[in-house]
Amino acid sequence: MRKKVYPDAKSALEGVLADGMMIMAGGFGLCGIPENLIAAIRDNGVKDLTVVSNNCGVDDFGLGLLLSNGQIKKMLSSYVGENKLFEKLYLAGDLELEFNPQGTLAERIRAGGAGIAGFYTKTGYGTIVAEGKPTREFNGEHYVLETGLVADLSIIKAWKADKEGNLVYRKTARNFNPMMATAGKVTIAEVEEIVEVGELDPDTIHTPGIYVDRIVLSQNPEKRIEKVTTRKRPEEVK
Repeated sequence: MRKKVYPDAKSALEGVLADGMMIMAGGFGLCGIPENLIAAIRDNGVKDLTVVSNNCGVDDFGLGLLLSNGQIKKMLSSYVGENKLFEKLYLAGDLELEFNPQGTLAERIRAGGAGIAGFYTKTGYGTIVAEGKPTREFNGEHYVLETGLVADLSIIKAWKADKEGNLVYRKTARNFNPMMATAGKVTIAEVEEIVEVGELDPDTIHTPGIYVDRIVLSQNPEKRIEKVTTRKRPEEVK
């Protein structure tokens, strides 16, 4: 039986990274991101990357680390508003961007993992999103053809894993991570806890281990919050 558990993020990425590859990176904002794997990719120095992710982190954390290190050539995202460097690079023509409506991006990833080459959606018809894409009419409604996405590498974050790679996610981390796990030619999961096979309740498993090639324990995750918004205490309200 091939061992899937690796001692650290660097060793988990050995033999996988290459210049010009496409990487899917799970998470929503800074929640549920594989931060150790992202840092290891930065340290590796691999470049000209195409990255598929809901967003691109912030200036000094998450995928923002790869952006500031000049390693990302193109982003496929649905939201990039928290990263000033992203804006600067894009407006200067130094970063390619393919914007996707959030639901379309999610479905493109899910379709890729399911072996579906493309699908028609109403979303984006008649807008810049549809430029250059085939369109078709069904029952009097107009649709845009979107293609499924398959990455050379998916890096994802889960809460628990057993040693065969069966994964359980928590809350918001269950957003893009499960579908990206299925859409990578190689999938590496960064997890907070690794248990023995059989310890996870089968009914709680979100991603079957057949999709996961390598596992690494997350070391000292920061779990940052992008914007901390707090309500004033009653005594502070005038």
